[in-house]
Amino acid sequence: MKIYTRTGDSGSTGLFGGPRVSKDDVRIEAYGTVDELNAALGIARTSAISGLIDQQLTQVQHELFAIGAELATPDPEGRGMRVLGQRQIQRLEQWIDGHEQSLPPLSSFILPAGSLSACNLHLARAICRRAERRVVTLARQSGGGAVSEDLSIYLNRLSDLLF
Repeated sequence: MKIYTRTGDSGSTGLFGGPRVSKDDVRIEAYGTVDELNAALGIARTSAISGLIDQQLTQVQHELFAIGAELATPDPEGRGMRVLGQRQIQRLEQWIDGHEQSLPPLSSFILPAGSLSACNLHLARAICRRAERRVVTLARQSGGGAVSEDLSIYLNRLSDLLF
């Protein structure tokens, strides 16, 4: 099997179990930005981060693949692609609570700077917020039912975790 198919040369791509759409379709923007976030987390994992954070980011990367698959499916419910929900959101909240225990209370804005690992996580956070905006746009334009509300909630919590 070759990596190139030539089917996208005209500017369209196929959805999972669905039609071909333009590569700048709002759905493609949504899962493409989630893919970009996943790549940014891969970069963040190459810098000096703790083993716990690396484990958490690895889990998140797997979940982002699941989110991408759901977003690439016009009928995720019918195809059994809804695999992310409240359990994963609550786990992110527990991770955030755990990390906050070791931090002093915030008293001002934090500039995205510091160590290489901190900067990589700040970049991933900014991409995550863009991914959330793209998912919200897709949900609004598709009438809501085709996109689980849990996806935007998960991305919202993930941006908090990356902060």
